[in-house]
Amino acid sequence: MDPKRVLGIDCGTERTGYGVIDSDGRSHRLVTHGCITSSTKDPLEKRLLNIAGGLRTLFLDYRPDFAAVEEVFFSVNARSALKLSHVRGVALLTVAEAAVGFAEYSPLEVKMSVVGYGRAEKSQVQQMVASILKLSEPVKSEDASDALAIAICHATHLPMLALQQRKANA
Repeated sequence: MDPKRVLGIDCGTERTGYGVIDSDGRSHRLVTHGCITSSTKDPLEKRLLNIAGGLRTLFLDYRPDFAAVEEVFFSVNARSALKLSHVRGVALLTVAEAAVGFAEYSPLEVKMSVVGYGRAEKSQVQQMVASILKLSEPVKSEDASDALAIAICHATHLPMLALQQRKANA
C-alpha cells in the first residue's frame, strides 16, 4: 500500500489537538502536531470560528488523504458534552469541505489500537505514540498526543479498509 497522510483531530473548546502522520498501515512517520487554542474569554461562536480556521489551514498546508476523530462519548457534565459536540461538528464540516476520507473511532478503539489496552491512561498513550512514531520523547501536549493516537488508529485500519473496498468493487 502506498503511504497515506492522515490527520487526527482531538476536539476541545480550549485546545483542539491535531496530529498529521504519513503511514503505509504498518510504518508511521510524524509530519506535524500541535493544538489550535481558543481563549476561554471568547464566546463559543468565536472559538468555533477560530477552530474552523485552524483546521482549514491544516488541510491546505498538509493535504491529508484522510481525517479521523473520536466518536462522541457520554459525559457526566451535559454542558461540556454539548460544547464538545459543537467543536466536533466544526471538525466534521471542515473534513467535508476538504473532501477527504473520514473515519471516527471510539476512545476504546483508539487506545486498543495504540496501547493494546482499552483502559490505558493518558501517559501510556503518550508513551506509545512516541514509541510508534520513533520520537525521542513523548509529545508534551495530551491533546496533540491524543490526536496522533487517533491518526495512528486510522492508519492501522487503512489496509483492512482498502481490502474491503477492493472486495466491494469486485
